[in-house]
Amino acid sequence: MYHLYGTARSGSAAIEMALRACNAEYQVCKASSWQKESSTEELKQRNPLVQIPTLILPDDSVLTESAAIIIHLAMEYPHAGLLSSDARVRAQQLRGLVYIAANCYASVGIIDYPERWLPDSAEDQHTQLAQGACQKLYQQWDIFSDIFYGTQAWQPESPGGLEMLACVVTRWSRTREHLRLSRPDFCSSLTEIENDALIRAVTDYHWGT
Repeated sequence: MYHLYGTARSGSAAIEMALRACNAEYQVCKASSWQKESSTEELKQRNPLVQIPTLILPDDSVLTESAAIIIHLAMEYPHAGLLSSDARVRAQQLRGLVYIAANCYASVGIIDYPERWLPDSAEDQHTQLAQGACQKLYQQWDIFSDIFYGTQAWQPESPGGLEMLACVVTRWSRTREHLRLSRPDFCSSLTEIENDALIRAVTDYHWGT
């Protein structure tokens, strides 16, 4: 059995989608750095960065980083459809997963916790940093859409790991509101993905929608 450290409306939602696609048995352990009533200390023992999602594999080893977790599950369960069996398409899906992790995830971290980057600065400087990171985040998603939307790597009618991670991360920092104006077709494809029964079950649980 897998044990997933996570909490509602967090990146762990994408991993729950992936685990469900694999028909893997898993248990969620509520934990996050911002919730007092959670297994934060237990999470810290497993992942010193206290980041979620953190996945404990059946052999009790630790796997962190959303993209790495999805890629691992895709390799363990090749018939789950998390990644394409076509090497050329799969290469672009891997590119997309790492793009989200390296760019969009990083920007969200600055938006949510600017004080971690400017620990000795005034509140107005934190606000300015967060606003700049937010604009950068929107630019990053516009570029993601320009690169991946409409290609074989992006499959809203049969969502895999890339679509799962994108659906979750675009729910943060009012990204969907931006995309409705800047990239409406791409934004509509995110809605299509969330109409998938498996995806909908997780989003309903995490966001109540």
